[in-house]
Amino acid sequence: MKNDGFYQIYDIYPYLKNPQKYKGYRPITCRSSWEIKFIIRFLDIHPSVLEWSSESIVIPYVNPIDKKVHRYFPDFWMKIKDAEGKIKEYLVEIKPKYQTQPPPQRKRKTKKYLQEVQTYVVNQAKWEAAKKYAKNHNMEFLIITEDFIPGV
Repeated sequence: MKNDGFYQIYDIYPYLKNPQKYKGYRPITCRSSWEIKFIIRFLDIHPSVLEWSSESIVIPYVNPIDKKVHRYFPDFWMKIKDAEGKIKEYLVEIKPKYQTQPPPQRKRKTKKYLQEVQTYVVNQAKWEAAKKYAKNHNMEFLIITEDFIPGV
């Protein structure tokens, strides 16, 4: 495990059962235990997953708060063989469900509430850019919450 000041980097590569599927840089970047679980319980072992990588694609987006161009790194890229045998590619973001929905209105505009609104607005800008990028590259963009990840 390495801490670069912003997030933890876990080198889970040695623990993969199918390391040949991983097509990214090492160490594998994980910012949460949910991302580790998604790798271990889905990307690594599911037979439909042919290849995957972690934070390997960079997508520019305009932050609506500061109006500047920033870089967004979706959590994962994956190549899947679906039930009909078609090969599909996806960009995947792992997020808590509450961050995918607008914060509920509150009477008091507390600092915490304003931060939640800002996070939601910035995430929406990132995800719109990711959807466009994915569409232009014959991919789909998915947001995966705790409802999908086994054991969360």
